[in-house]
Amino acid sequence: MSDEQPSVPIFCEACDTTTRVPLDDVGEAVDRHNEQLHDGEEMAQVDPDIADHLADLIVDDLGLLDEE
Repeated sequence: MSDEQPSVPIFCEACDTTTRVPLDDVGEAVDRHNEQLHDGEEMAQVDPDIADHLADLIVDDLGLLDEE
């Protein structure tokens, strides 16, 4: 089994850049980018399609939509 974490694409429309970072570093990377390059304004973010997909997986995994 590999110890490598999946990487997540981070997109910044203002900079017209996309980069991939390890899953555990996503929050810190987004915050650092926005602080350093955009005076803290929330410009960089996880690719919205990926964020939606992850949210769907979490909802399914936790059974949040399961009917009792």
